[in-house]
Amino acid sequence: MSDQTRTEEFQVTGEAVVAKLREILHAGNVRRIIIKNESGQTLIEIPLTLGVVGALLLPVWAAVGAIAALAANLTIVVEKMDAATPAAASNEEANHDQ
Repeated sequence: MSDQTRTEEFQVTGEAVVAKLREILHAGNVRRIIIKNESGQTLIEIPLTLGVVGALLLPVWAAVGAIAALAANLTIVVEKMDAATPAAASNEEANHDQ
């Protein structure tokens, strides 16, 4: 089973970027978030792992807030995992065999 990634892009105003990021993170399966300015230049790239939560993201939120204050329109690029986890796949196989 190969891991496949897909990307989604969201156009947001500087004011709405933090709220949109929280919404994206709550959806799950996010591997990386990239924030770009109007001309497509990458301003910040945030690699995420399963263990990165809560207080560990505080410096990132501060950086995102500073970027949002300086930019009118931003693009958020979200890289997500599409493949099922090995544990979920084995559970599906076990249920299928019954």
